[in-house]
Amino acid sequence: MPTDTAAASTRTRVEILVDPICPFAWITSRWLLEVASCREVDVTFGLMSLSVLNEGREDLSTFYRELVAAGWGPVRVAVAVDDEFGQAAVRRFYDAFGQRHHVGAESLGPCLLASSLRQADLPERIASAAADPTFDVGVRSRHAAAVALVGDDVGTPVLRVRAPGARAVGIFGPVVTPCPRGEAAGRLWDAVVIAATTPEFFELKRSRIRSLSFD
Repeated sequence: MPTDTAAASTRTRVEILVDPICPFAWITSRWLLEVASCREVDVTFGLMSLSVLNEGREDLSTFYRELVAAGWGPVRVAVAVDDEFGQAAVRRFYDAFGQRHHVGAESLGPCLLASSLRQADLPERIASAAADPTFDVGVRSRHAAAVALVGDDVGTPVLRVRAPGARAVGIFGPVVTPCPRGEAAGRLWDAVVIAATTPEFFELKRSRIRSLSFD
């Protein structure tokens, strides 16, 4: 009978690095959870920051400039959760936040953060981190680790993929809408792993012609 360690070595591990405010990262995260139901994949959640990525840029639209300014609060809270309770708690907070904000269209702000923490069985006091710039050290270090995987000319989500017997590699995306389900999710995953683990591969893209869908 295989040991737990041997069984784990046959599974692919993927960490999705997200900014909580990004709707595309949210859909990709739901896709990965779908993948985990049909492939031997273990999914964990980490962080990056669109606010850091776009810092100092003058070519942003007013809408996007306001969005990334508001984005400091949620990612600071996620870092505070990670610091105190670890990665599993980040997943719970992100699940609650995403369902409320992206799916439920709740507005960014203190009420959303507090209710998301409460739903995730985490202390509501952590919501105060949203206004505390001392957490920016953690935000920046996590973002730097994500950029080190893929470069700074992309966004979120970033995947860190470690297939059995291989070193970890990073890739931006995939950007999907709506979320593929069932075996369709699995087939896309198979293709992403092949692309991510091919050293000569760098980019594949087409214009998005569909509106965001959280179905």
